[in-house]
Amino acid sequence: MINRRNFLKNLGITGSLLTMPSVLLNARPLSKPANIDLGAITLKGKVHNQGKGIAGVAVTDGINITLTDKNGQYELVSNSTAEFVYITVPAGYAFPEEKGIATFYKSISNSSKNDFKLDKLTVDDRKHTFVVWADPQMKSKKDVELLLSQSVPDLQAVIKSYPKDTLIHGIGCGDLVWDEFELFKDYKQAVEMCGIPFFNVIGNHDMDNDARTDDKSANTFKQQFGPTYYSYNRGEIHYVVLDDVFFLGAAKNYIGYITENQLQWLEQDLALVKPGTTIVLSLHIPTFTGSARRAKKAEEPGGTVANRKQLYKMLAPYKVHIMSGHTHFNDNWEEGNIMEHNHGTVCGAWWTGPICGDGTPSGYGVYEVDGTEIKWHYKSTGMAKDKQLRIYAKGRLKDAPEEISANVWNWDNKWKVEWFEDGVLKGPMEQRVAYDPWAVELYLGPALPKKRAFVEPTLNDHMFFAKPSADAKKITVKATDRFGNVYEETI
Repeated sequence: MINRRNFLKNLGITGSLLTMPSVLLNARPLSKPANIDLGAITLKGKVHNQGKGIAGVAVTDGINITLTDKNGQYELVSNSTAEFVYITVPAGYAFPEEKGIATFYKSISNSSKNDFKLDKLTVDDRKHTFVVWADPQMKSKKDVELLLSQSVPDLQAVIKSYPKDTLIHGIGCGDLVWDEFELFKDYKQAVEMCGIPFFNVIGNHDMDNDARTDDKSANTFKQQFGPTYYSYNRGEIHYVVLDDVFFLGAAKNYIGYITENQLQWLEQDLALVKPGTTIVLSLHIPTFTGSARRAKKAEEPGGTVANRKQLYKMLAPYKVHIMSGHTHFNDNWEEGNIMEHNHGTVCGAWWTGPICGDGTPSGYGVYEVDGTEIKWHYKSTGMAKDKQLRIYAKGRLKDAPEEISANVWNWDNKWKVEWFEDGVLKGPMEQRVAYDPWAVELYLGPALPKKRAFVEPTLNDHMFFAKPSADAKKITVKATDRFGNVYEETI
């Protein structure tokens, strides 16, 4: 067993009790605490493939982690505050699922003995693909209809575009619904229709707003999807999911924060991962974005993770890609061993129009894995894979009346954006913090958009500008991503 709770620390607490006045030791509580039982229970079971035990599989109650023995058996001392016993699915095995929802967990309330059956994969999982659906965020049945009629067929087509035996899974990156928990069944229907297993992340709109503390705010989510933090493996990639939405006890009141319980669990999880491994870590609230810098304001507590630097320290030995949502804009940053992909959303600007507030089309991330390397693109709903930018004519953005502009929404600092005037290369375009012109037209002002008037355009880092000649007839923008893929648009 790994990193068991510190026995000496517990002994120290007991020792201090022995020195307390007898009047305190003999005092009786005014009432018996409800549903609190710290008595130890032993979780047992077997992880197997057709009855044959699988050795070395990580098993956890969300507090401590143990490994299965050579016969696939595990034994873990826990207590009744733990809700699930669950496994880190090892590489080489299919993800257990039920109608598209990953089922790597068992409820402890049902039994202290739980077996896990895994099926071996028939293909090499070092090559695989995953998609990130951030913020489906349905509020009404009309929103559900849009998800089922637009987003689902789009993902189905992407899946169908790969060879039949390609391993593909999804990550629902939080805000699966918009506080309307009866719509979880519709989200599940959408996932089942896509035909791939989905792992799910809790978002701020997936929480119980009537909970009195963060500890109980995930009750409904857990009933639907199981634990809020866990890990799994596929090929050479180690995947981690965390809950970084900390509920402050009142509706809509939360901060980005990762609890100590999760960080202690993560320490144990990472102790089993070889340094240098590529890790994909998914959470809802981004650990960091450029939003505060762009707006020249302080970071909002609910917009980034307050204790992110502690997380980064733990991730230092690895090559890390962080997957996040929440913001309804697209933002990529990279520093040292970490790159964060903050995704544009499935619902765009809350199902109000075809684009997010930064001009990114509604859509999702597609990531193709080959060994330890990952390549990616942003898939705009209803558009071809190679649609990666949009050009605006001179004067479309009122702040730049003499310039053409281009939004390259999945840009990062390894892209190159150039422009041509009447076939002649003019060089790189100028990158500036700016608004997307179409987003301004759709969303700026208290009366827009009509469906949800709170939506506003947002500043982004992926707008590019150039000043053409007065007699220019044709402008072409050429964007080359970090993988050498070239995308062109012409006006």
